[in-house]
Amino acid sequence: MITINFIAADGQLTGTTAQTGKNLMQAAVAAGVEGIAADCGGLMTCATCHVHVREPFAAQLPPPDGEELAMLAFTATPSRPNSRLSCQIKLTEALDGLTVELPVTQY
Repeated sequence: MITINFIAADGQLTGTTAQTGKNLMQAAVAAGVEGIAADCGGLMTCATCHVHVREPFAAQLPPPDGEELAMLAFTATPSRPNSRLSCQIKLTEALDGLTVELPVTQY
């Protein structure tokens, strides 16, 4: 199990634990994190699981592929250099303590 921290747009912190091997969106949904809509269930067709990954973790992730970059162009809140779709972040032991910021809205 690893620890994950979600920071809402208002600054409220929600911490949870998750199993490695799952993706960040699954962990957020399982923990009931508000701010991750995950409308498509992780099929990468909606961009409603948009997050901003804080360092040092952003640099540890593999770069987004072309499909993810295309979906990030359609997020409700403008994407940033550290924007990712949480459905594309596979949880590993190296991501223990991962902290992500949630955008103001997913719609």
